[in-house]
Amino acid sequence: MSDGEREQVVDTGLAGEGHHNLVAQPHGEEDSPVAEAEHRAAELSTEAQPMGSPGRRFDRRSPFFIGLTASAGVAVTYGLVQVLASLSSILVLIGVAFFLALGLEPAASWFVKRKLPRRAATTLVFLIFMLLLGAFVAAAIPPLSEQASQLITQAPQYVQQAQDHSSLIGRVNDRFHVQQRITDAVNGSGGSFLQDVVTAGTAVFGAIADVLIVIVLTVYFLIDLPRIRITLYRLIPHSRRPRAILIGDEVFAKVGAYVLGNVVVSVIAAAGTFVWLMAFGVPYPLLLGIFVGLFDLIPVVGSTIAGVVVAAVALTVSLPVCIATVTFFIVFRLLEDYLLVPRIIGRAVKVPALTTVLAVLVGGALLGIVGALVAIPIAAALQLITVEVLYPRLDDV
Repeated sequence: MSDGEREQVVDTGLAGEGHHNLVAQPHGEEDSPVAEAEHRAAELSTEAQPMGSPGRRFDRRSPFFIGLTASAGVAVTYGLVQVLASLSSILVLIGVAFFLALGLEPAASWFVKRKLPRRAATTLVFLIFMLLLGAFVAAAIPPLSEQASQLITQAPQYVQQAQDHSSLIGRVNDRFHVQQRITDAVNGSGGSFLQDVVTAGTAVFGAIADVLIVIVLTVYFLIDLPRIRITLYRLIPHSRRPRAILIGDEVFAKVGAYVLGNVVVSVIAAAGTFVWLMAFGVPYPLLLGIFVGLFDLIPVVGSTIAGVVVAAVALTVSLPVCIATVTFFIVFRLLEDYLLVPRIIGRAVKVPALTTVLAVLVGGALLGIVGALVAIPIAAALQLITVEVLYPRLDDV
């Protein structure tokens, strides 16, 4: 070792044998197992590289490195799964808000193309939506309140009819034990009346809070959607970015077309139900029409469930009216599946019927009603990616 190197060793705090002057003094015989390494450390320390030059790179193909990497991957994956599970409720709200933002995006983009700033276009779309919702609520609350009051007033009469074995409702109750099932369900909930009220109030408050969160997130997503789009595409390598933009924009367009189309079909279902019930004198036509419109948003099974409930109410009028109502819903379901949905939604989404049913079943099993709502556009996106990315790669193998 040269004199300059020895001076550098002293300057950096290394003693002649490599033991640092300010660390673990005094230097004794117990250091003998590492004495050779310390001496080598003193030789490695130079003026250009006081800490020595980097050693040989670790062999990534060694069993230790492979095992360590696999273990770290399992640990990270498990941690991510736990984090996602703990945040599942929030992630569902975020997903619903982004889904709704994509549904409103065609309207916002339409205003932007008319030379309106993005924030102004988003505000205008939101105001139009709120005005329509407010007008609907203002028009619907008075008859809804009246019909709800009638339902409460006539509930004892329905109970009496259910106990009358000679009436039609009584015979249905005797056959299917409807009243007993309802009583068992109420009594089986357990707890006092006060606890039930507190539980119901908590559920209502939570639902209102979730709705407000979704509305706020939807507005923010809609305002920042161009920036979100750019951020997502920048995460893709530059060489693959152009094709990713083509596929991604098509997916966004499919989701937006599905949301708007589904709302239009549900409004038609609600209006048709209201007109039918009014024509045949079935009670609570507006309430049931809104009920059908909301359930019709759920693909495949929603309108069927709503039809069964409406037919049960029509049974209070007469058996022929009930049969006619069942026939109406069957015909309307056929028209919806083979006329409205293909013309309004099918042209944009283009998902086969079997894929639709399977997607709704899987989505409903995973996320309930929310999963059933978003299942079809997700299936359309996966189908597009499969056709445009997976199939070409498999064909080239």
